[in-house]
Amino acid sequence: MKPKQEFNEIDLPGLNCGQCGMRTCAELAARIREQPSLVERCVHLGNTSSSFASKSKIPRLASDSCVCSGGCGTVSPSERQSISVAPTWRDSLGRDFDFYLEHFPEDPGPREIILPHNPMITRELDVKPGDIMLGRPLGMSCGCPITHCGVAMDVDQRTGVMSWCVTGPLKTREGKFKDLGYYIAEGYEGMVNLSRVEPKVGMRYYFQPRMCMLQWRHSGLVNYINRTPEGIQIRLEGLWIG
Repeated sequence: MKPKQEFNEIDLPGLNCGQCGMRTCAELAARIREQPSLVERCVHLGNTSSSFASKSKIPRLASDSCVCSGGCGTVSPSERQSISVAPTWRDSLGRDFDFYLEHFPEDPGPREIILPHNPMITRELDVKPGDIMLGRPLGMSCGCPITHCGVAMDVDQRTGVMSWCVTGPLKTREGKFKDLGYYIAEGYEGMVNLSRVEPKVGMRYYFQPRMCMLQWRHSGLVNYINRTPEGIQIRLEGLWIG
């Protein structure tokens, strides 16, 4: 009988982006125990992933990462409350920011207000609430290099403006989705529960969407605030990254 193979530990990013085909980094880590080559599916490990697999290393999650049961953008309120790591107030590129933007508890992911580069697409695709969509924010409004996937929440077919919840790529992989192409990110809506400043209407802030796959800071102008027992409801427009 062959002796059980010993594994060393490496870090998975804990972003729960779903690009590996698993709902969470924790699920991938568990699968790698049986199939070490699956570590190659993690795009965030870069070109070193093949060497990790050849050395039969077993990943562990980074201690300061968010681990949730629903994958990127679908952390539940109870799971969010269990995250007790003190924030560093720096994004993955070392840049300072002011607060985290969480999604509404009743939403499946961060809520983004968008306008396709061709607003007629909203009508041509007959986009309706509940539709699964994908697209990429292009240009001065955002310029995010990641294709966003999610579910439509509110749709105005006359103007083309819609809001959707970004939930990660798993649903689009089932093959049933509507492709918006390039779009402009007009605004974000969500909750602020963790901040090192007091947000004020009319002020521009650096913030980090909690479920951003890149963990990059964004900037936006606050034009709506509603204080509730659960936290601050907020809307930010005039978005850009960096």
